Amino acid sequence: MKLYDNDFAPSPRRVRMFIAEKGLEARGVRITRVPIDIAANETQSSAFLEVNPLGEVPVLELDDGTRLQESLAICRYLESLHPEPCLFGATPLARARIEAMTLSLMFRVYQPTTHAFRHTHRFWQGRVTQIPEYGALAREQVLTEWQRIDGLLAGRPFIAGDSFSFADIVAFTTLEFGKPSGIRLQPTQQHLSRWYAAIAARPSSKA
Repeated sequence: MKLYDNDFAPSPRRVRMFIAEKGLEARGVRITRVPIDIAANETQSSAFLEVNPLGEVPVLELDDGTRLQESLAICRYLESLHPEPCLFGATPLARARIEAMTLSLMFRVYQPTTHAFRHTHRFWQGRVTQIPEYGALAREQVLTEWQRIDGLLAGRPFIAGDSFSFADIVAFTTLEFGKPSGIRLQPTQQHLSRWYAAIAARPSSKA
């Protein structure tokens, strides 16, 4: 298999963390990384648009040439092939809780983090039409959401409950992605800080 990847983008990083948590390489599953340089606009090249017409990474290319887009779909596919360790929930209730937290994170935290980055960071100057006021509002929304999540973590060790899951991967990569936009842990967020330190200590965080 091939993973069309980028070292800095959060979406492919989710897949790399997932692969690392699964220990797939140690189990003999070969996934070759194909680096795509977003800064050099390689996602919009004719060669890459043949791989993914949306011009986005990650893409997982199977040995038969089938290509899967979207980090969630890719990780679900890998989970179905390699169910242990389980990262999407072992029971119907656990799966529902992980799904709910993942969707909440994607729509309420990750998307506005992306908007804050696109509309306020110099990387996007000349690439998109920036509306700094919109980016600032998105940043405030994200900070409010992280404060809410800090409260949730007061009663559980991981984002979706008692076990590490895909929701933790989404949360961790999103929080890291927010740094260039000034989105960081706040001194009062003790529960979020404890959780962040625990995830950062996992080997997969370096993937």
